[in-house]
Amino acid sequence: MYGVYTLFCKELLRFWKVAFQTVLAPIITAFLYLLVFSHVLEDRVTVYEGVSYTAFLIPGLMMMSVIQNAFANSSSSLIQSKVTGNIVFILITPLSHLGLFLGYIGAAMVRGVTVGLGVFLIAILYVKVPVHNLAVIVGFAVLGSGVLAVMGVIAGIWADKFDQLAAFQNFIIMPLSFLSGVFYSIHSLPPLWQTMSRINPFFYMIDGFRFGFFGQSDVAVEASLVVVATAFIALSALTLVLLKSGYKLRA
Repeated sequence: MYGVYTLFCKELLRFWKVAFQTVLAPIITAFLYLLVFSHVLEDRVTVYEGVSYTAFLIPGLMMMSVIQNAFANSSSSLIQSKVTGNIVFILITPLSHLGLFLGYIGAAMVRGVTVGLGVFLIAILYVKVPVHNLAVIVGFAVLGSGVLAVMGVIAGIWADKFDQLAAFQNFIIMPLSFLSGVFYSIHSLPPLWQTMSRINPFFYMIDGFRFGFFGQSDVAVEASLVVVATAFIALSALTLVLLKSGYKLRA
């Protein structure tokens, strides 16, 4: 476990040394989304009874920031190590594939949750947000960041260059996160798009997370928890297999 802790600390220092780019910048971006959408739609859209549209936005923006930054941390770390060739210094250590998994995933989750918390602290200066169930909020934040951290490891292993990683993020992560109910309730969509949203795992992360604040959601929170937990377990199993086999990591 000392080796796992060392890798974890290395990954923390890697993003914290450039915190202006890795933490502060995404917080500012999320806050700009909040300002623009709340200004345009605050008096025109009502999603949940007794909940302002601006308050409705905040959990969605928090979770979007969490998942995007968790993915970015683990994926960028692996692709940088592969491109520069210093991945060998990780592979020659006596760390098992499980140790590598824990070190990379843990640090990515910390970054994602840190950015999400930063978004919340800035947003509550702008509008009051209730907290209905703190355990649900924490649970979905941990699971959501874990799912995307694992996806980041998979993408980092698969990609051979930055262009491939950018394609993974631009054509998979970004569309799924923006079409997951961050800015709207899926009940406002036509039936076809409601069905499409229900097969998007990111929707369940955001909807369950939002339930923790308002006690209201588009689907049952238990169903969201099952979907997100299943996604985390399945992707983690795949990642452990890839790490153990050395796929695209060991020549």
